[in-house]
Amino acid sequence: MLRSFFNAAPTYVTIFETEAPLIFEIPFPTVPLITVRGLQLFLKAAMDFMGALALLILTSPLFLLAAMMIKLTSAGPIFFRQERPGLYQRPFRIWKFRTMLVGSENKERTLGSRAGGLFFKPHGDSRVTRLGRFLRKYSIDELPQLFNVLKGEMSLVGPRPILSLELQRFEEWTFLRRFSMKPGLTCIWQVSGRSNTGDWDRIRYDLNYVNSWSLWLDLKLLLKTVDVVLRAKGAV
Repeated sequence: MLRSFFNAAPTYVTIFETEAPLIFEIPFPTVPLITVRGLQLFLKAAMDFMGALALLILTSPLFLLAAMMIKLTSAGPIFFRQERPGLYQRPFRIWKFRTMLVGSENKERTLGSRAGGLFFKPHGDSRVTRLGRFLRKYSIDELPQLFNVLKGEMSLVGPRPILSLELQRFEEWTFLRRFSMKPGLTCIWQVSGRSNTGDWDRIRYDLNYVNSWSLWLDLKLLLKTVDVVLRAKGAV
């Protein structure tokens, strides 16, 4: 049995006692490490659904243009799907526009072991296509994740979904608190340097978000994300 007491933030206190199942071969409690009011979470879910639907409608011309350009400029599928650990590490399939050569994901584990660090984000990755670099620069490749938001697998704002091989590098179980909220399209580290953010800063930002989450914080991060993406600040 696992028993712990956390003061995640001045207004959040959680006591839990539960078995820790293995998901992606790492133990994690089945009960959230923070508690928030049900109404706030309901409003967050409603904002996610309505926001994702509105963004899909507004960006549909860009969505179609990106899909057409991917098909015309490189061989392979338009979309890239990959299993990632989500809320409480439950696996889900993330959607992206394909920005790499076909089969590139098979090299992630080898390249990741060479790169070192917790997170795998190599600069100057030769697997990325010319169009892919442009799509990544302005985060256009992330647009299909709006479907993940509509399905309830992701949120507009939350810790970015990581690779399963990155999860296996987490040495302190306290880092797993980031999984007590749904992964999101953007979060604090996205507006604080994006790919230029160091590993430990990224973890600190994710935990700060989980500890201090509010609807107002989500709104502020969404507005800041628009500015950061349009200026392509910190993009790889």
